[in-house]
Parts: sequence; structure tokens; C-alpha cells
Amino acid sequence: MKLAYDAELDLVKIAPTANPPVVKIIDFSKYRYELKRREKEQKKKQKTIEVKEVRLSPNIDTNDLNTKISAARKFLEKGNKVKVNLRFRGREMTRMNQSKYILEDIAEKLSDIAQVDKPAKTEGRSLVIILSAKK
Repeated sequence: MKLAYDAELDLVKIAPTANPPVVKIIDFSKYRYELKRREKEQKKKQKTIEVKEVRLSPNIDTNDLNTKISAARKFLEKGNKVKVNLRFRGREMTRMNQSKYILEDIAEKLSDIAQVDKPAKTEGRSLVIILSAKK
């Protein structure tokens, strides 16, 4: 402590749980600045994976379906996950199981770049499938 006082610096515990504790004689504000800078660098290197959603209806036309598939393909190429949501309204609810082939068709067409994370599952008034990019 006397050495730190004479040098007009701070005595900082680097590893307080070690036996004996590891300390350094440094300027504390400079040390804090370095820690913050390292944290920022680590955050820059991190990549967050977003879940993008593509919404469909059971009576979708083939051209519209191809447009939705190309949108999903773009999301997957960027590294995002894709949630394909097939929404049902009114009397469409009675034919929910017959419309499952639409989701399976999408998964099949995107199988070259995507894999199925969660298979088709009923969530309320919709069928949902989640796709992620192949590694």
C-alpha cells in the first residue's frame, strides 16, 4: 500500500479469491476504462440470432407461396431462424390437419439450406414450424 501511495496510484485487487490475493499498482480509472473497452469489443463480436416470421393462410396460391419461400430463404441466408406461421380463420379451423402439407412443402423446398428445428405444431388458431440454417 505504501508503494501505491508513493506512486500516487491505486492498489487494485485483480484476483481477490486467490491465496494470497493478487493485486496491482495501477490507476483505477484507467483500469475501469480498459475493462469497459474489452466488454464493448466482445459485444461487437457477438452475433444475435433473430427469429423472423413468415405468415401464410391455408388457401394461399402457388405464386404467393413461392414469394414467401424466397423471403424465408433470404432470412435463412442471413443466419436468422424462420418461424412459418399458417393462420386459420373461421371455418378454415375444421381443415387444419389437411393444410399441414403446406408447411411440409415449405420445409422440403428449403431443405437445401435449412433444417427443421421444431416440426409442425398447433398453437391456438395456427400451425407453426421453425426452421434454422444448416451449419
